[in-house]
Amino acid sequence: MPHVRHVLDVAAVRAWCSFALEALGRDRAEIDAINVYPVADGDTGTNLYLTVESAHQAVEAVFAGLQAGPEPVVPTLPEVMRAMAHGALIGARGNSGTILAQLLRGMAQVLADDAGRDGDHADGAGASELRVALRRAAESAREAVAHPVEGTVLTVATAAADAASDAEGDCRAVARAAYEGACAALEATPGQLAVLSRAGVVDAGGRGLVAVLGALSQAVSGETAPLRSRANGAHARAGAMADSAYEDADGAAALECPEEPGAAGPAFEVIYLLEADDRAVARLRTRLDALGDSLVVVGGDGLWNVHVHVDDAGAAVEAGVEAGRPYRIRITHFGVGDAHAARSSAPPRERAQRAVVAVVPGDGLAGLYAEAGATTVPDRPGEPPASGELVDAIRRAHAREVVLLPNDAELRHTAAAAAEQARSEGVRVALIPTRSAVQGIAALAVHEPDRRFDEDVVAMTSAAGATRYGELAVAERQSWTMAGICQAGDVLGLIDGDVAVIGGEVPVTARAVLDRMLSAGGELVTLVLGDEVPDEVADGLERHVRESYLAVDTVVYRGGRQSALMLIGVE
Repeated sequence: MPHVRHVLDVAAVRAWCSFALEALGRDRAEIDAINVYPVADGDTGTNLYLTVESAHQAVEAVFAGLQAGPEPVVPTLPEVMRAMAHGALIGARGNSGTILAQLLRGMAQVLADDAGRDGDHADGAGASELRVALRRAAESAREAVAHPVEGTVLTVATAAADAASDAEGDCRAVARAAYEGACAALEATPGQLAVLSRAGVVDAGGRGLVAVLGALSQAVSGETAPLRSRANGAHARAGAMADSAYEDADGAAALECPEEPGAAGPAFEVIYLLEADDRAVARLRTRLDALGDSLVVVGGDGLWNVHVHVDDAGAAVEAGVEAGRPYRIRITHFGVGDAHAARSSAPPRERAQRAVVAVVPGDGLAGLYAEAGATTVPDRPGEPPASGELVDAIRRAHAREVVLLPNDAELRHTAAAAAEQARSEGVRVALIPTRSAVQGIAALAVHEPDRRFDEDVVAMTSAAGATRYGELAVAERQSWTMAGICQAGDVLGLIDGDVAVIGGEVPVTARAVLDRMLSAGGELVTLVLGDEVPDEVADGLERHVRESYLAVDTVVYRGGRQSALMLIGVE
């Protein structure tokens, strides 16, 4: 049932995140195709999608965390809004994604404030608060950009706030007015920015914001907000431009957009999260503004997201080190076809024919996979990788064909989204639905890059599917399981994702799991040990298999930090 209470409460914010992610997923390719400013690198739609995906994950994590206890609790509006803004901040990608994160932060600063909550809407935000929130969002976004330019997402955000301020009625009317005001402003962007006019398109970042505001309107009204008819014309022109895109040397689409003489800019995009105080960030802004362009610094309360285009990427990172603690540093060299790389004559690096990309828990397993030639993505406890991290890994692999191993059943949708994005960039991707790292090891063992792609994928899929997987974990609290009631501290033995054994000690539980898995037969046992498991346990399990099961071999690996207590595979 659609949410139709006409206030912005926790259910509406949750729906807003879901609708926005759905809308940007649907419109991503169109937005990428019309991306000509500030850099014609065709990734604005993707960057906005990944930013909202991070916000959506943060919101869902709040709901999951509070509802997992014995007495489920519904999160408050301040908790959900802060989570949404924080998720967008730490996951922001590109120029437009960083600005969107600040727009959401501006809204959160108003909507997460319990003081002054409208008495008629104590459990949510009413029309007056939404008007203030949209205004604060537009103002904070402009403050974050070193040199604001009209005809961009900033113009669209301001128009949305203006329209919301003039709207009468409830929250539904305000959200709809903001959306329609954004549509009108988007249509006008080609007349404000010459590069858009020459290309015959609307601003890509503004187009993405229209999708986000349409999702907001849908969340508070339950009605899908259609694009205004005149704005549709601008989008149709954008689609026509996308159809006339040419193919670059690697098969990726690039929109033809003639530049002004001398318009080529810096060669690198630098993005990082930064822990620093306000005074240090003020100095950092000045330093980075002198180094390059497209400078956007968003955040506050000690955590910031820094985005800048520079020629000297090292200097941009060093400036962050002087200001505080930069981390999650991403440096992207604009491709030969990008506007900002027009001055470069270096040929692109040759693509490999085939690569394997795998999600791996633990640094020990990461080393094992890397030795086998795979590009790895870390799977940290409580922090599963987003689709953007998988896309980045596929790009790093720099191959025409990629086999993707998610190694976790919970990552199947994330991996599917990453595969789809990579395919849109001209990479042939096969997703093998591995549910555990031991299934990935089995797939890698039969990987042969010299045979036909389809044959290789079939062999790897068969090997993974023929591997039963088990895991040992420690129960965090009392709970019902398929094997009965467990208590906090019990050792749980899982087979194919379900609890099959409840024990008190690791060696005994591991033997029980092995016996159950080998009762159906097997030729090879793979044990992956976490840091907490001593070598003596592995020696005992190897001896047990050797003495109890004829012609069954055992191999042991160390998973390293952040891996499971023990992973077990039986091929």
